[in-house]
Amino acid sequence: MKFKFGVVVFPGSNCDHDSYHVLKHILDLETVYLWHKDTDLQNCEVIILPGGFSYGDYIRTGAVAKLSPIMNSVIAFANKGGVVFGICNGFQILTECGLLPGTLIKNKNLKFVCKDIYITAVNDVSLLTKSLEKKTLMTPVAHGEGNYFTDEETLKSLEQNNQVLFRYSSKKGEISETYNPNGSVQNIAGVMNKNGNVFGMMPHPERSSDVSLGKTDGLQIFNSLLQNFIN
Repeated sequence: MKFKFGVVVFPGSNCDHDSYHVLKHILDLETVYLWHKDTDLQNCEVIILPGGFSYGDYIRTGAVAKLSPIMNSVIAFANKGGVVFGICNGFQILTECGLLPGTLIKNKNLKFVCKDIYITAVNDVSLLTKSLEKKTLMTPVAHGEGNYFTDEETLKSLEQNNQVLFRYSSKKGEISETYNPNGSVQNIAGVMNKNGNVFGMMPHPERSSDVSLGKTDGLQIFNSLLQNFIN
């Protein structure tokens, strides 16, 4: 059975082609680009909001992108149960438009962080994590505002509803401040909404999904999404 994926393209997106490559050329899925000024989601069953610097990250990361015409359609799609996956800047956009709780603020060290890190899945029931071959994955990060922050009440709700997907960790899965690249509260690297159909993460699984790069851990996340979405 074939499913159609849509990758949204904003001015400043720079990981749209990476996501498209993984979906189209590695996983052999029907995949289309969705331009930010359009409103037609072209009957896509899964929408990807890629990484990058939408609209130059002016004002605040994701603050301008949330006002684009395509996002009205994406929000309506998500509110009806459609699957939306935001990566890095896409995660920032999802928090800005209220589809995911919390916000992404400047890294604790106030520097842009670009390196390979490890994350450990702490949720084994979500579409992104249910079918992972291993819990700890190596994925790259590349962001200046990846510090996930939220108030205590929301944090408590995230924990109670099992909405935290990944936490920054060591290669062996140890979760501590030592392995936190940006200062995110409780090492949070990714979350989902209460309904389990909207996902966001700061690391880039699409940049670790091609054997030619010597990195394939990220492909497990896309495979898990695909396997569990079909089922």
